[in-house]
Amino acid sequence: MNPQFQAKVIARSRNGHGVVLTTVQLLYPRFIHAEFMTHRVFSRNASSSRAIPVAKMIEQVRNNPAMPVHWGKNQPGMQALEELTGSDLEYAIACWKDAAANAAAVAQQMTTVGLHKQVANRILEPFQLMSVILSSTEWLNFFNLRDHDDADPNIAMLARVMRKEFEESDVPTILRAPTDARPAYWCDQEHSWHLPYISDDERKLYRLDVLLKGSVARCARVSYRNHDGSEPNIMKDIELHDQLVAGEPIHASPAEHQAVGVRDADFHKNFRGWVQYRSRVEKVAA
Repeated sequence: MNPQFQAKVIARSRNGHGVVLTTVQLLYPRFIHAEFMTHRVFSRNASSSRAIPVAKMIEQVRNNPAMPVHWGKNQPGMQALEELTGSDLEYAIACWKDAAANAAAVAQQMTTVGLHKQVANRILEPFQLMSVILSSTEWLNFFNLRDHDDADPNIAMLARVMRKEFEESDVPTILRAPTDARPAYWCDQEHSWHLPYISDDERKLYRLDVLLKGSVARCARVSYRNHDGSEPNIMKDIELHDQLVAGEPIHASPAEHQAVGVRDADFHKNFRGWVQYRSRVEKVAA
């Protein structure tokens, strides 16, 4: 498989009705992200051009620019059924790499006058790889549309990588439904919660409220580790959580990946059979 397309299941849980909630971390070229965003049943967070240092982004674009997997020959319609070959293919690839090198050079020039990364990184976006964390209970329509001969070859590649990872990942952990009468999002029973990026050891060490906050912070970073690659610090995770969901306005999307299994298979927001921690966050903020 192409190393620019990666998928790793982070957490996979089954509720009492057999509905499976899966959280997967992805890597793919930013130029297909708009297509990915059309699938509204997904909860997702992505690495941001506004957050990544320009130098780090320039290094990636220079050394490993995002590249198409298929170099289709021009023809009417949305699908390029025939691919360039020979010297034409070599020339197209060389042009793409030249464009990436030029974008990196221009971004580098922009930094000399102190331009912020939220501007300088934008010119690099066509050649960026991005990390995304994605949670959903609904996958069939995505795979039917994207793992298909009519799909853009780049997102089709991602869909195939995801399907392979799903088939090879561990069986889901069965989580028990809450036993009290309150709304599910107030559940304080750790064994009922789907908690991406939380290790088994951490589940033994910390209360549920700490685990929820740690998971939210790591989903916001799209990584178990910190941006500098160091091990997470639970106190800093709590601080980031509070900045995101306890401030004004709230940034609640990272709180969609933590969810509690319920006794039904109905839809609750965009998850079926699961209620998101975001519901608690929004209730507290109201």
